[in-house]
Amino acid sequence: MSSLVLEHFLTENLEDLNNNGLYNVIDPLQGANDFMITIAGKQLINLSSNNYLGLATDPRLIQSAVEAARIYGVGAGAVRTINGTLDLHVQLEEKLIAFKKTEAVITYPSGFICNIAAISAVMDKDDAILSDELNHASIIEGCRLSRAAIIRYNHSDMTDLRSKAIAAKQSGLFKKIMVITDGVFSMDGDIAKLPEIVHIAEELDLITYVDDAHGSGVLGKGAGTVQHFGLSDRIDMQIGTLSKAIGVVGGYVAGKRNLIDWLKARSKPFLFSTALPPASVAPCITAIDIIKNTPELIDRLWENSRYLRKGLQELGFNTGNSETPITPCIIGDEKLSQLFSRRLYEEGVYAKAVVFPTVPRGTGRIRNMPTAGHSEALLGQVLDVYAKVGQELNLI
Repeated sequence: MSSLVLEHFLTENLEDLNNNGLYNVIDPLQGANDFMITIAGKQLINLSSNNYLGLATDPRLIQSAVEAARIYGVGAGAVRTINGTLDLHVQLEEKLIAFKKTEAVITYPSGFICNIAAISAVMDKDDAILSDELNHASIIEGCRLSRAAIIRYNHSDMTDLRSKAIAAKQSGLFKKIMVITDGVFSMDGDIAKLPEIVHIAEELDLITYVDDAHGSGVLGKGAGTVQHFGLSDRIDMQIGTLSKAIGVVGGYVAGKRNLIDWLKARSKPFLFSTALPPASVAPCITAIDIIKNTPELIDRLWENSRYLRKGLQELGFNTGNSETPITPCIIGDEKLSQLFSRRLYEEGVYAKAVVFPTVPRGTGRIRNMPTAGHSEALLGQVLDVYAKVGQELNLI
């Protein structure tokens, strides 16, 4: 017999989520996650994918995956430190070193795991972390695991960051102090003020840590937010993902050689996780070459994002302060956001609602992600649907 206490807890809390528009229904895709998708036999224009450059379905990446699986098998077979490191892993890390312009790189099974691994390996209970209040959940979990004091500063508020950094420094309580920020904030699409953060960090001797999951493949000719600002030699730790613009799966930390050596010796996810499978590693290598050699892919992504944002704004929707292809349409009320998303679905547009706890209460939104694969004609259809549903729900 299952626990009655557990049954009561689950029933009560699931009902609460449903009643408040906070329960997320998962829709399985019948086929690839491309600019068009099929769900339950229905074709939809897809605006919820992180597949920014369309590489997840690129034939060249698919061929790389197939060839790697034939040569190396479907799994790495061990953790990296025993005999799970294939020459493919080394090739990928060397490719990323050149791409990010750092001394060394270490790869992990996911971007989420990168933050768990890197923060907790470098920071501990004698330290403090200054963390932007809108940082990704994986950063927050990494900070908690480190047992360091967590000092949240107001979103991109450099006055608040400086004040709290000085207070932490002058307290004499901490051996090390780190400042952590997303490069691009995943729910709002704005870019971190990295030049100002670096200036404060250098003045006060803070460790700098940038999670560039949504900047890689998008900014800095694809190399990310840090290179966008020309700061490659002034950021201590760069975190990236291989699952968004790269189109595959995995994550990495880039930085000085001694940092990467330390992570290889002390970060538990590296020591205790089976290495990335070869059929994931090989297409990542191919993707990086494509991004470096095909700038028009990134140009197309930006053209599409500007077209969609301008159209939504002209209709009267609030797209927030986005500076990147992430294009939120802020509704506010959670239930209304969920209803809006359902109506878009019924009209042929797949754009998921994002509500608390992913974003603060009362800031529910539709998070639109145009890609290089969309045509202007398709995005025009999206705007027509937004106009229809927005008027129907009295939002515009």
